[in-house]
Amino acid sequence: MTIAVSPGGHPALVLNADYRPLSYYPLSLWSWQDTVKAVFLDRVNIVAEYDAAVRSPSFEFRLPSVVSLKTFVKPSRYPAFTRFNVFLRDKFQCQYCGSKDELTFDHLVPRSKGGLTTWENVITACSPCNLRKSNKSCAQLNMWPMHMPFQPTIQDLHNNGRGFPPNYLHDSWLDFLYWDTELEP
Repeated sequence: MTIAVSPGGHPALVLNADYRPLSYYPLSLWSWQDTVKAVFLDRVNIVAEYDAAVRSPSFEFRLPSVVSLKTFVKPSRYPAFTRFNVFLRDKFQCQYCGSKDELTFDHLVPRSKGGLTTWENVITACSPCNLRKSNKSCAQLNMWPMHMPFQPTIQDLHNNGRGFPPNYLHDSWLDFLYWDTELEP
């Protein structure tokens, strides 16, 4: 799965005051317009710039490619329970067969049997596996997930998000992103 990021759109990577991205997936990016506004409102520091600039008759301003917030934003310890975050926790694959197509979510203990819609009872499943499991328990079908569901931390989701880099990474962002790349000695 990729995020559509256009190099011609000049997005800016947004870092917290500690110079870490606010999020990895989706990558914390602002449009160049939002970035320029934040600069003029004195909310961010410019860390790196593009060669491109915006101009008026009396003013020229190079577009920031990386900015850091002036005020530290304390990240939540636990993420919101959303469909997207369940998929990210499960690395966008069916927990029964490993498929990455037609994803939905499944209740391990079916709702019809009293199962709740919680981190500990919901997993990512493809439509065919979800239909096959229906309202049966895992034991009834001998159909078990690869990984049992759990409530992830923000760090868990950030770690998983690093496995899904966007389709475009500007060179000035690379020092702040820790993708699965080999480091030079």
